[in-house]
Amino acid sequence: MAARTAPARGLTDDAVEFIRFCYGRRRVGWPELYDEMCAVASRGLFRGWGPDELAEHGIRFGLFEMPGLAARVCEIVAEDRARARAAGHLASRGAAVA
Repeated sequence: MAARTAPARGLTDDAVEFIRFCYGRRRVGWPELYDEMCAVASRGLFRGWGPDELAEHGIRFGLFEMPGLAARVCEIVAEDRARARAAGHLASRGAAVA
């Protein structure tokens, strides 16, 4: 029987901020971003939180949690990139009109 993993949808707002914090430090995709998240967690660079505190917010670094975490991280990064593109597009249009 294959192990099934629930998607990492149960992330708190703080967990999403952690992902954005890590992505802001190193703008890379998965799996490099996973490495950055592990480094940040191991050093407590986000609010002093380590893996245990992050687990309380839905961020777990285990092998079985990785597919769901990867999917959720990719969604968050894609949303942020789309927002940044839209903001840049609107800013450039505003500059052209002014």
